[in-house]
Amino acid sequence: MRRGISAVAMAAAIVLGVTACGGGGSDSKDDKGSAAKDPAAVAGSITYWDTSDAKNEAPTYKALIADFEAKYPKIKVNYQNVDFTTVEQKFKAAAQSGKGAPDVIRTDVGLIPEYASLHYIAPLDGTPALTDTGDYLAGPLSTTKYDGKSYGAPSVTDTLGLLYNKDIFAKAGITAPPKTWDELIADSKTIKEKVPGVTGTYVNPDSYFLFPVLFGEGADLADPAAKKITINSPEAVKAVTEAKKIYDTSSLKVDFASAYDNMQTSFRTGKVAMLIQGPWSVSDDLTGSAFKGKESNLGYAPVPAGSTGKALAPTGGHDLAVYQGSKNLDASYLFTQFMTSSSSQQKIALKNGTLPTRTSAYTAEVTKNPQIAGFKPIMDTARPRVALPQVGSLFTPLQQQYIKILQGQTSVQDGLDAAAKEFGKLLPGFSVQ
Repeated sequence: MRRGISAVAMAAAIVLGVTACGGGGSDSKDDKGSAAKDPAAVAGSITYWDTSDAKNEAPTYKALIADFEAKYPKIKVNYQNVDFTTVEQKFKAAAQSGKGAPDVIRTDVGLIPEYASLHYIAPLDGTPALTDTGDYLAGPLSTTKYDGKSYGAPSVTDTLGLLYNKDIFAKAGITAPPKTWDELIADSKTIKEKVPGVTGTYVNPDSYFLFPVLFGEGADLADPAAKKITINSPEAVKAVTEAKKIYDTSSLKVDFASAYDNMQTSFRTGKVAMLIQGPWSVSDDLTGSAFKGKESNLGYAPVPAGSTGKALAPTGGHDLAVYQGSKNLDASYLFTQFMTSSSSQQKIALKNGTLPTRTSAYTAEVTKNPQIAGFKPIMDTARPRVALPQVGSLFTPLQQQYIKILQGQTSVQDGLDAAAKEFGKLLPGFSVQ
């Protein structure tokens, strides 16, 4: 179950130190692209770290690896499933020491800038690993970029949308999902009045889920071009004030110790009518009494828009990246190409229900899946998170202050000023308002 990178970041904020070198590699390799000349001649053994769900998703990737080895019998793939919550530290430790790092890693899109800045992963422009780029959706492709180069091949994608209970909406006389935060608040009031025992929404205090509100006001964590921290800008203050208003007027009471699990339970059992959530939650939603056996009761819509009039949410998902210190780059490039091809993405979507990153993978068969069909248009609202190596570390101080704001322990301005001050420690050279 993917909860966004900030859920992992909350375990510990990682402050980047000196730039390390990924196994002694450089940004250019003499053999770059040689796999494209004679792929059948490529031989060797590579290790692949997969962070997909070991029980429900990994079998699909293992089957694809078998297909790859059949196509390229001279290449052996050593498959390892690594827990999503620990893979970042394991990979960084291995890459820094030059020992034990995988040749190819499935990584959260938010980690690409950090790994690239540390020279742990190789640029893929011009290699067989990154082909037919025009077929990729713009959002997922943008997650591979850092400092003008591409460091990943988009594998699966996601974003946040508005999931809602159609039955509850019908009982309340609501004919369409809210398109703005003001409409969400108004609809929540109507639901409370007309459907006893049901609350409009549940505000997730995880800072990743704050992004739609921030983006909707034209706000972000920082501005890399201006080297300026913007989390306490007037736009950000307006956004978080709106989030606090939603929390105070429209949310079920939040148990901050286990907010995510309680949020899911409340939605799938029909105690709340709508959530800001991602496609990773749908399989869990459908197990609850509100949706089990009646999948069509689950509605999908873009996140509500802020005062900018734009509905925007963060681009999530996973890219495949190649370890810069790999001794088998050609084999790694071919493996990455195969696993992110349209054919492979179709198989992954059909088996795992995840969203492809290639336009051509959205076939009629793939879009028969209501979850994929529901989120495909929502992907048009997705935009990348700020491309900073330290972005994962910024979630922790923001979340700490966001929780205090929601609980009324600090004002919005004071809380965001405190977060900005902590950002300043993580972003040397950036100005703090």
